[in-house]
Amino acid sequence: MEATVAKTGTDEKTWGGGNRPLNASYGKMMMWFFIVSDALTFSGFLAAYGFSRFKFIDSWPIADEVFTHIPFVHGNFPMYYVAFMTFILIFSSVTMVLAVDAGHHMKKNKVIIYLFLTIIGGLIFVGSQAWEWKTFIKGSYGAVETKGGKILQFLDSDIEGDSQRIAIGDFAIEIPTVRKDHIESEGIWYQSEPASTSFSLEEVTKGFLADESLLIRTQYLNDRGERIILSREESMAKITADGKMVVEGANLKHNEYGTPLFADFFFFITGFHGFHVFSGVMFNLIVFFNVIIGTYERRGHYEMVEKVGLYWHFVDLVWVFVFTVFYLV
Repeated sequence: MEATVAKTGTDEKTWGGGNRPLNASYGKMMMWFFIVSDALTFSGFLAAYGFSRFKFIDSWPIADEVFTHIPFVHGNFPMYYVAFMTFILIFSSVTMVLAVDAGHHMKKNKVIIYLFLTIIGGLIFVGSQAWEWKTFIKGSYGAVETKGGKILQFLDSDIEGDSQRIAIGDFAIEIPTVRKDHIESEGIWYQSEPASTSFSLEEVTKGFLADESLLIRTQYLNDRGERIILSREESMAKITADGKMVVEGANLKHNEYGTPLFADFFFFITGFHGFHVFSGVMFNLIVFFNVIIGTYERRGHYEMVEKVGLYWHFVDLVWVFVFTVFYLV
């Protein structure tokens, strides 16, 4: 008795080409393999961030209090510039779609225009991210780190509204340093404190105690999700008894905005994504010049544009998740 094999009639349409799944080229399949593996990597990073975020939920920095700056504009604009960066990256994804579509129709000039706009969008995003890093590292107000590793921020009770936070440079009292002149026998040529905007804990404490309008805000949240503000008496006792060092900006060890773990994740996740965007810009530049010299016209197809387009869309999609998890949640 012969076995009967039923055919669905969709084999060729679904698979197509035998050893070319879905009729995709080797290069396109490899790009998809890379995207899947990289997606798992980013998923691990974001999952680790989410775990840490909710483990330390009572002391985690609030994004609206950290990312408040706009280049060349002084003021408090929470998340405005990050939203602008997101818009630029999503817009560049649109121009990439148009470049791929133009390639399908063998329209060389349109591919050049849309690829150029995509590259410009990528450069704006990378430049904005570099500026954001610089601002985050430099800091805005400064704070005092306690002996237990907690952060104390300073508020001016005379200021109403959400702009109460005050920079340590606005109230710290500079303590003159002793200068030693040239002493040949001791090998000292000149010794003094270098010119700097940084202040010592003693200078910050002295200025804080001298200004009765100043209060301390801790990194902990109350039941309403707001930072806990100490009374004047509690503030004076806290800074004199528990103050350890002045912190300005953020790095891998100290963070004026709160726990250093927040800064660690910020540098690692946004840096890793920024490297992907920069790499995508370089790939697009190479393809862009190949389009100009007619490489793909001679090949008879613009598949390379489609392959870099897959990568670019993946990078944009990852940023949507980073923006949501890191900045909004």
